[in-house]
Amino acid sequence: MLIEERRQHVLATIRREGRALVSELSDSLGISRITIRKDLDHLEAQGLIQRTHGGALTPQGGTSLDRSIAEKQQVHLAEKQKIAAAAVKMVENGQCVLLDSGTTTTAIARALRDRSGLTVITNAVNIASELAGSDFDVILTGGTLRRNSSSLVGPLAEDMLREMRADILFLGVDGFDSTFGITTPNLLESRVNRAMIQASSKVVAVCDSSKFRHRSLALIAPPTAIHTVITDNKIDPADLEALRALGVEVILVEA
Repeated sequence: MLIEERRQHVLATIRREGRALVSELSDSLGISRITIRKDLDHLEAQGLIQRTHGGALTPQGGTSLDRSIAEKQQVHLAEKQKIAAAAVKMVENGQCVLLDSGTTTTAIARALRDRSGLTVITNAVNIASELAGSDFDVILTGGTLRRNSSSLVGPLAEDMLREMRADILFLGVDGFDSTFGITTPNLLESRVNRAMIQASSKVVAVCDSSKFRHRSLALIAPPTAIHTVITDNKIDPADLEALRALGVEVILVEA
């Protein structure tokens, strides 16, 4: 089992059971207790668990969970639609647009239908399906399907993205800490997202204000990797000031 897979398994166990003992994790995974303790220390540093003597508990709050698209679909729906409308204004006809998976980027895909001559690259199966009836050139990356997010991840997706170049990337995030960076609950997803950033001339993070001050398991990139953030006006003033101090453009929509 890869380190990333093992840590995902440990995190999933703690979230499911509410707690876990080092001894139990060591026995179930066939890995030394020293290694398990290091994994728990890593997860605690990410704000994902609370360490205790001999094990770990779920945190008291502030952590972004790996929820399914169906669960996210109706949450902050109005904000997502307004963010999508603002995002589309940044797109010019004939450009190459890169969309990662997520409900906000799905809203952007729907709003893009007013544009023409676009090439859209995505790792989201549902977004490719959404645009199947358009006149766009739609490129779906290869990879292994993550059912939770309807996204394609893994080496095939990463390799394909290394051969691409997009004018603009719209990146949905599960957690946005203005000092730490943008995060996602899935380690494989984070690697694909980083490849997307490297493939894009302009990187735009799209997320409602509830995503700020939350961290997930895997760091995608620091805030300085983002050119623009589109969010709603309920963002904490301290986060807004921190982003602008880093030179990140912030576009606010009405909540």
